Amino acid sequence: MSAHPRLSMNVGTIKHASFDESLRVLTSAGYESVGLWREPIAEVGLKPALKRFRASGLRLSTLCRQGFFTMREGPARRASIDENRRAIEETAALADAGATGSRAVLVLVAGGLPEGSNDLLGARARVADALEELAPEASAAGVTLAIEPLHPMYASDRAVVSTLKQALDLAAPFDAATVGVTVDTFHIWWDPEVLPQIARAGAEGRIASYQVCDWKTPLPADVLLGRHQPGDGVIDFASLTSAVEASGYAGDVEVEIFNQQIWDAPSDETARRTAAAFAAAVAPHLGEARADAA
Repeated sequence: MSAHPRLSMNVGTIKHASFDESLRVLTSAGYESVGLWREPIAEVGLKPALKRFRASGLRLSTLCRQGFFTMREGPARRASIDENRRAIEETAALADAGATGSRAVLVLVAGGLPEGSNDLLGARARVADALEELAPEASAAGVTLAIEPLHPMYASDRAVVSTLKQALDLAAPFDAATVGVTVDTFHIWWDPEVLPQIARAGAEGRIASYQVCDWKTPLPADVLLGRHQPGDGVIDFASLTSAVEASGYAGDVEVEIFNQQIWDAPSDETARRTAAAFAAAVAPHLGEARADAA
């Protein structure tokens, strides 16, 4: 049985699979699209990865991830900006190698508070500064920088951008084709402003990626690993997915799950289970639009 045509699996969901294995698993399970991570690509080298990705016949939904540029000016910030430049180049190359409908979308996680700092506003201002520096290069490469707001529990160590409104405000000075947002259900489901902000994102043409997974309590000790298959928790996928569809987004919908039990399961089993969960919880609220027709 083939996966839903708009379903993309972010390979973070099958974390222990190598780059080649992840491509094999997804094509065998009938997926048409994949969200890639930079680390497995680095293990094989960009040029071999491009060749193998092209041969897979899969579309690219996103490349994860870069950002992490909240530190004050200095060598560490310069190194981070340079790493983002490399990620932009990789995103463009992978989108070019992917099947028709591939999107050159680089997911950005802002970064948390610098060590020893409690200056949240200053950290967010430095995110804006980084976007201003990187946007011209992303535009020239045809890449969309997709700011991903993370749940507020990650504000101190991973992302000082916590709401879709904050992400959209940061994106506002730039062309929508260059700076957009990632709408991830795990991070934004709780926000009382989420539906009007999804509508705003659609009106501005800034939804670059829609990612889905579920929230279930109690959270594990490592809250990074608290994600679940769609339908296994409390998130209302009907309202969120319908809002994203109504916004005009017609691209792939990416399942991204960090969960130790899921990582420990065989990758082929996870691919099948994910397709089934998506079909039950998310697909009924999608329209007929296809990523390769967007």
